[in-house]
Amino acid sequence: MIYWKRLGLLIVILLTVSCDKQDESTYQPTFSKAPSSTSLEYIVGIHPLHNPQKLFEVYGPIVDHLNAKIPNVHFHLEASRNYEEFDKKLYSGYFDFAMPNPYQTVRSLKKGYVVFGKMGDDAEFRGIILVRKDSRIRSVADLKGKKVSYPSITALAATMMPQYYLHTHGLDVNRDIENVYVGSQESSIMNVYLGQVSAGATWPVPWKAFVREHPDKASQLEVKWQTEPLLNNGWVVRKDVPADMLQKVSSTLFQLNNSEDGRKMLERLPISRFEKANNATYKPVEDYLERFSKVVRPIER
Repeated sequence: MIYWKRLGLLIVILLTVSCDKQDESTYQPTFSKAPSSTSLEYIVGIHPLHNPQKLFEVYGPIVDHLNAKIPNVHFHLEASRNYEEFDKKLYSGYFDFAMPNPYQTVRSLKKGYVVFGKMGDDAEFRGIILVRKDSRIRSVADLKGKKVSYPSITALAATMMPQYYLHTHGLDVNRDIENVYVGSQESSIMNVYLGQVSAGATWPVPWKAFVREHPDKASQLEVKWQTEPLLNNGWVVRKDVPADMLQKVSSTLFQLNNSEDGRKMLERLPISRFEKANNATYKPVEDYLERFSKVVRPIER
């Protein structure tokens, strides 16, 4: 009897080890990694549109597509837990390729990067302000003395643009409300749902994802206000990346909408395409940031 018990225990252990090995073989995102010493690896950074797990689900297939289409190199997708972490990596030149928000795109031009592309569908790049349907918030003035959440102080669509909207509709955002920076788009939405704040700012991409994944919670919220649109997120490349590699990456990204598989990848974002752009494309963003700094609050540019 003891022999059979020990044999059974041995089989369980072997099966557990086997499962562990299978788990280890599955793809696991890494959030911090030292830059590779070889030019054959390129690190791709996406600003925190979503939490890291969701970001890998959405952008992982696109980076896998780059690896499949461009031989003899490896593209490594790296998520950042929050805007502060992403900013540090971007402005230190850690990423070879990156998709920052427009504010970060403009700032990166002084940190050794150039613009080569952007997200399409600029009409979707706008700020939205959510409230609970059962709240008593009817006008912007009703927010006076209340808390408003945002993902980060450096988020453009989800923070600066909503703050500018509130400013132009009669609120002094530095005195009339309490600004709460909660770290992510999802957190800003959830703070409204949980009643921790009276209103919360985000932008359409994470809001649509929230509606799709949490319809019960989303049904208790409403988009109360939305801003005018601005240019969508940019694609930037560090200046020392070889021109032929940039050409291969940009060509692959810009052709995604030409195939059924590529369109499915883009639908996850959701956008219809990536498109060509350059530094001059973001001049309207520079003008907006200058205006914001003068009338709302100073920002580093």
